[in-house]
Amino acid sequence: MNCALFRVASIVLLSPLLLHAQIENLIIPAGTPEDQGIQAIAKEPDPQKKLVMYQDFLQQFASNPVAVAYGNWEVSQYYQSISDFPKALDYGDKALASVPHSLDILVSQTSIAQQMKSNAKMFDYAVRGGEVYTSIGKSAKPEGMSDQDFANHVEESKSSAKSSYEFLEAAAYNVIAEEKDPRTRMSDIERFTPAFPSSRFEESVTSYAMMSLAELKDSARVISYGEKVLATNPNSLPTLLLLAGAYVDDPKPGSVGKAVTYSQKAITVAKADAPDADRTRKLSAGVAHSTLGYAYMKQEKTAAAIPELKSAAGLLKGLDDQQYAIALYRLGYAYAKLSRVNEARDTLMEAAKIPSPVQPLSQDLLAKVNAARAKGK
Repeated sequence: MNCALFRVASIVLLSPLLLHAQIENLIIPAGTPEDQGIQAIAKEPDPQKKLVMYQDFLQQFASNPVAVAYGNWEVSQYYQSISDFPKALDYGDKALASVPHSLDILVSQTSIAQQMKSNAKMFDYAVRGGEVYTSIGKSAKPEGMSDQDFANHVEESKSSAKSSYEFLEAAAYNVIAEEKDPRTRMSDIERFTPAFPSSRFEESVTSYAMMSLAELKDSARVISYGEKVLATNPNSLPTLLLLAGAYVDDPKPGSVGKAVTYSQKAITVAKADAPDADRTRKLSAGVAHSTLGYAYMKQEKTAAAIPELKSAAGLLKGLDDQQYAIALYRLGYAYAKLSRVNEARDTLMEAAKIPSPVQPLSQDLLAKVNAARAKGK
C-alpha cells in the first residue's frame, strides 16, 4: 500500500497553523502510540496484511478522530487501488466523518466517484472541497500573529492547495456540462457558484444557467441567481449581462431601470475599447449596448437608444450573427419610430438577410417601412 499519507502527515507537523486556514489536516504527533502503529504498518510489504493491521489500528485508536480518519483513508486508498470503488468510497466517507474539512480526502473521494462514474457523488465532494478552499483565511487570526504574517500564511495555504482546488473545480464543472436535466443542472450551478467564486469556467457556467432557466421558464430564479453571483463577484461580466437581459423583459415596475444600470456596468467592465480587449469582451460590450438601447426604447428614450444600438451593431458585426441581427432589428425599429425611414430601411434590409429569431420581425417591419416610404414619395 502507498505510504505517501504518512509522509504527508509528517510534513503537516511542521505547519500546524494550517488549521487556522479552515483546512483540516491529519496530524499524528511523532512518537505517540498512533505514530508507532503507523510506522509498523508502513514496514509491512504485504497489502493484505496491511489491511488487517489497519483494521486493528482503527479499533485500537477508535477514540482518536484523527487516527480514525487516517486509518480509514488508508483503507479507502487500498480498495481504490484494487478497483473496489464502493468500499473505497465508504471508507473515505468514514474518514470524512472525522475530518469533514480535509481537502486531501475530499479530492480523493472526488477521484473515486469519478472512477465510479457517479456524477452526483463526484459533484458533491468537489463542491464541498471548493467550499473548504474558499474558507481559507476566513477564520479568526491566531492570537499573537501579526496581520502581515497571517496574510502571508493565508496566501501560502491557498498556493499549496491550488492544484487540488483546480481539480475539484474542473470535476464539478464537468458534471454541470454533462447534466441533461435543466432543474438538476440549475441546482448544481447554484451550489457551484459560491464554492468556486470567480471561476475560470464562469462564462460557460453562466451560459448553462441561462439555458437551464430558459428551459424552466423561471425568470424570478434568473434574477435570484444573478444577484447572488454579483454579491460575491460584482464585476462578473456574464452575470451582469444575464441580469440586464432578465430585467429588460421583466414587467415589474423599476425593472427596466435596473436593466439600464446593469447594462451600463457591463459596458464599463468589458472595456471594449481597450487595446487588450478580446473577442469575449467586445461581444459582451456589444450585447450590453444592445440591451441598453432596448431599455431606453422601453423608457420612451428612442433618441438616446440609437447611439447605443449603433455601437452594438458595430461591435457585434462579424462576432455573432444572432446578436448582430437583434441589434439591427432594434436599431431599425428605433429609426422607424422617429420616422427616419431611409435609415430604417437600410438597417432592416441588412437584418432581414440574416437567419435569426428576429428575421421574420425584420422582414415584416421592413415591409411596413417600405410602404411608409412609398407613401412619403
